[in-house]
Amino acid sequence: MSRPLQRGVSGGVRFPESGHDLWDSQSKDKPEKEDFDKRGSSDHSPFALRFPLRLLLGNNSDSKYGNGIGENGFASDSFIVSSPRNRLKLMLLSLKFSLVFIVVLAITGSFWWTLSISSSSRDHIYHGYRRLQEKLVSDLLDIGEFSRGPLRLKESEFCPQELENFVPCYNVSENVELEVSDSNEIDRQCGHEPRQNCLVLPPVNYKIPLRWPTGKDVIWVANVKITAQEVLSSGSLTKRMMMLDEEQISFRSASHMFDGVEDYSHQIAEMIGLRNESYLIHAGVRTILDIGCGYGSFGAHLFDGQLLTMCIANYEPSGSQVQLTLERGLPAMIASFTSKQLPFPSLSFDMLHCARCGIDWDQKDGMLLIEADRLLKPGGYFVWTSPLTNARNKENQKRWKFIQDFTLTLCWELLSQQDETVVWKKTSKKGCYGSRKSGSGPSLCGRGIDVETPHYRELQNCIGGMQSARWIPIEKRERWPSRANLNKNELAIYGLQPDELTEDSDSWKTAVQNYWSLLSPLIFSDHPKRPGDEDPSPPYNMLRNVLDMNAHFGGFNSALLQARKSVWVMNVVPINGPNYLPLIQDRGFVGVLHDWCEAFPTYPRTYDLVHAAGFLSLETEQHRCTMVDMFLEIDRILRPEGWVIIRDTVPLIESARALTAQLKWDARVVEIESDSDQRLLICQKPFFKRQAS
Repeated sequence: MSRPLQRGVSGGVRFPESGHDLWDSQSKDKPEKEDFDKRGSSDHSPFALRFPLRLLLGNNSDSKYGNGIGENGFASDSFIVSSPRNRLKLMLLSLKFSLVFIVVLAITGSFWWTLSISSSSRDHIYHGYRRLQEKLVSDLLDIGEFSRGPLRLKESEFCPQELENFVPCYNVSENVELEVSDSNEIDRQCGHEPRQNCLVLPPVNYKIPLRWPTGKDVIWVANVKITAQEVLSSGSLTKRMMMLDEEQISFRSASHMFDGVEDYSHQIAEMIGLRNESYLIHAGVRTILDIGCGYGSFGAHLFDGQLLTMCIANYEPSGSQVQLTLERGLPAMIASFTSKQLPFPSLSFDMLHCARCGIDWDQKDGMLLIEADRLLKPGGYFVWTSPLTNARNKENQKRWKFIQDFTLTLCWELLSQQDETVVWKKTSKKGCYGSRKSGSGPSLCGRGIDVETPHYRELQNCIGGMQSARWIPIEKRERWPSRANLNKNELAIYGLQPDELTEDSDSWKTAVQNYWSLLSPLIFSDHPKRPGDEDPSPPYNMLRNVLDMNAHFGGFNSALLQARKSVWVMNVVPINGPNYLPLIQDRGFVGVLHDWCEAFPTYPRTYDLVHAAGFLSLETEQHRCTMVDMFLEIDRILRPEGWVIIRDTVPLIESARALTAQLKWDARVVEIESDSDQRLLICQKPFFKRQAS
């Protein structure tokens, strides 16, 4: 681990360049003071304001000091009229004159000041005032946010050992209390349990994962919550791909002795009509949703062919599927086909894959198949491997017949069936739905139901995606990697122009270069450079799992790939911001809608880098949860020695930096040359080891 980072140096205090500045200031003030003392008896002194009072009192006694000096030390006035009536008239006249003079002076000054301000300067003053007002409100909110934070997070407070693999929102006992219909369905329930305001420590024997690509095939047993017995009791295909020793789990899918995944992938390609799996990308396939992915070996094998496979699986207390897949450096998240739609927009994936995934597709009157259809792009493929397809008993044959008939009403074409594997192709023609027999199959969703924001939405019994302008068959889309740059017509769907996406891409290219140059001296701080040497570049594979908390167009993802960084990015679109997740999916990336006031559906210690640009500004406007809550969640999902990069306004960055001390992160603030109103906060999570009991 590199040495702790230096804390950011606070600015704003400027000292004189030499002692002469202070001396000159004192010397300049001294003659002015002496001159003021000499003029103390003149009527130009502030004490001359007592003149009306003297008129009223009328003290005309002779001075006993002579020389015209009065008893109280003031010069006597020889012109004061002794008559009280005259004195009163003179006083009233003076007051009237003073009042008129003040009014005329005020009106004249206001008139000339108004004339001197042009329309542009008036706008400048108004906007300057508005900006100052907004800045004041922002600072007050930030101060309030920060003041609440430390009260909720005690320094040095670590979670107990039983929470080292804890995933919030998946409390089984609470699901039972909520009367979940099926005990096998562990649905996501947030807001029903108190937040764990503590820092999650890794297991006792935790080790930093091996770098990619070695880490894809070899992981440390202590890093995941899985036992040797669970590995050995898994399916035959899994056992052929895994070898277990005392400290490591080795995945040998690339070996000739363990070629199950390669043969299986080759079989799927042939069933589609391709020579082998390397041709899938030429058939328009780029993104794959792997349902119940096991240990991610299917996606690991296809990754070499530039195919991006997102693994989803139910929450498991053992953490076996999703946790182990992420530990291998492969995309995965907790999600399930239960009663809710998955948090992806319609028409998101080119292929859905389910190999013994445990989903009963014939249940719930086919609503699970309707959800699968919603997620598939036109012309996409659904691959299912299950013993049900070769059923022998009548009950299973009846179930298999229901699925075959139902897929026909969804306008899926059965391409091929080999052994237990079946491949369907979703129609590319909308006219198919109109040609169905009247009353057969689910209806088409209306515009009010067919939306692109499926967050906690119930499963629908109508066909979605038909109302979307994104209904473009995969064979008519650009092949990867050209797909990442959407054409003019595709961008018009989102109300964007090509130059907007180009400008966004260029800015993120520069940002990624700057990130890497900033991380270089931090990563290699244990190896100080020699005079004249340049900072060494960090390895391209120093990071693997990256999470972007506010992905926008997916520009950060695109820039990392263009820079040939060996990463995959989970692009998260907050639910309270603009929804560009459909655009991200159409570009060939993966992402999800999420409410950051809730825990992210993943196990602890699953990401190497968490990135957030403009995220704090977006979330603090709503004030639905505190900054402490969000930072505790970042700490939970970040691996030990992982990195956090936050870009935001200066006040929010300063508040965030104060919180990093509570989290024990090493942090520093970096100025951005192109933007004086924003700063970068770069942090590294330390590696705290739990002591063996």
